[in-house]
Amino acid sequence: MAANSRVTIAVHALTWMALAARRGQPVMTSDEVAASVNTNAVIIRRSLGDLRGKGLVEVRHGAGAGWSLAREPAEITLLDVYDAVEPGPLFALHHSEPNLRCPVGKGIRPALTTIYGGVEDVLRRELAQTTIADVLRETVDERP
Repeated sequence: MAANSRVTIAVHALTWMALAARRGQPVMTSDEVAASVNTNAVIIRRSLGDLRGKGLVEVRHGAGAGWSLAREPAEITLLDVYDAVEPGPLFALHHSEPNLRCPVGKGIRPALTTIYGGVEDVLRRELAQTTIADVLRETVDERP
């Protein structure tokens, strides 16, 4: 199973946009963002659309068109990003009902629901403690 990179792409895009805004370019095209992520602009537009839906970025059409941060980088947590781009829980249960006559099949869903819920809680707490400003500082400002 391949790892999901939606959060990583969104964090990268927001961090690049934060740096560009700091350098005097508050509006960026999806092509400019895609060049940093090294991916197709369509993927960036999809990601930025998800972020826009949660109020993290804004889009401008017409002359000077492009994307900009809707909030200060220090006000955007990685939990905000996660909630914007991840459509569901971190782990999913079976797609179909397990065999309830089997002792494992009967109890697996409640057991995993508790475990997965705990993991999700820890993940959400950790993501809430880091902002895009923190990522920018770690990425650009504090490199050796």
